[in-house]
Amino acid sequence: MSTPKRTTEPAAHAHRFVEQYDGLVGFGLDRKTDEHTLIYYLQKVSDDALAKTLVERMSDEELEQLFSLLNRLMKRHLKDGEYHRLFLKEDHP
Repeated sequence: MSTPKRTTEPAAHAHRFVEQYDGLVGFGLDRKTDEHTLIYYLQKVSDDALAKTLVERMSDEELEQLFSLLNRLMKRHLKDGEYHRLFLKEDHP
């Protein structure tokens, strides 16, 4: 796997939603609340300390399952340019 190329200016990862959201965090009520809850959870889980703790405790199988799920979702729902711009944080021709 290659190392992602960066743009000349390092792009900051944004986690503003979790800091600003004051709505319901729960799943199954309606689509919009489900979307907000998932964004909230993803941003909370991606916190450096929590992510490090979780991955150190996950089995090899769990690591592979989560990695595969995330890759499958990005391949299915992101165009090539979006993948480079939004995930890799790099310029894409």
